[in-house]
Amino acid sequence: MTIEQHASPFFLPTVRGQFRVAINGDASLPTLILSNSLGTTLEMWEAQAATFAENYRVVRYNTRGHGGSPVTPGPYNVDDLGADVLAILDALDIEKASFCGISMGGHTGLWLGVHAGHRFDAIAVCNSAAKIGIAQGWSERAATVRANGAGAMQTLADSAPGRWFTEEFIRSHPEVVRLAQGWLGGIAPEGYAACCEALALSDLRGSIGRIATPTLLLAGASDPVTTVADAEAMCAVISGSKLAVVPASHLSNLEAPQAFEHALATFLAESVPSI
Repeated sequence: MTIEQHASPFFLPTVRGQFRVAINGDASLPTLILSNSLGTTLEMWEAQAATFAENYRVVRYNTRGHGGSPVTPGPYNVDDLGADVLAILDALDIEKASFCGISMGGHTGLWLGVHAGHRFDAIAVCNSAAKIGIAQGWSERAATVRANGAGAMQTLADSAPGRWFTEEFIRSHPEVVRLAQGWLGGIAPEGYAACCEALALSDLRGSIGRIATPTLLLAGASDPVTTVADAEAMCAVISGSKLAVVPASHLSNLEAPQAFEHALATFLAESVPSI
């Protein structure tokens, strides 16, 4: 098997701009596309890219506004974020894929399930919700970031660990926490603010019942941002969906990678047609 020579990030031209992308795995394998959370980059998926490249062509990308992908003026909306995924698939000549997103990436996955389910064999919505947070809170955060620029991004990075990880993980894995803080601190303020506005505007609670693609709702048992109750509520509405809970907070793929990967691998094995 010849492993595709794009494991290092590169810039992929699409009809919606150039996106920073990395690809692991053989091109003949089924595609799994991974979507990052707000304030992180495709590097958050390093462990999962290595694990899943044995059985999938793993495509990671930086969401619009993040880490070298287009930073166009905001506000963005979830339609933009979903259309970006489809443009990346088209640019890579991928007709159908599986999708796994965390937090904002998971919310994008819900949009894809509603509006482009025919392009996906399976969708994993991790540490997310059909409506994330409160619109006013997102709008205020966007305004603060625009007003204070890089300084505001550093302030967010300083306060992020308590939202992203359990106290035990913060104590025991300071190197992972620092790495994640570095991703957030380096995000372009306009891109971050515009994505905050996308989350402020988006409410998919009335539409996710239309999702017919096999769907996994994965939650962190200690997630204070998008709770187990949020995942349960989506699971109750999306026909045939499955629920998994892992011992982690919000960035569960970093805090509990083995449990995360086991839940995702089991779901994909049951949902993706063999080739």
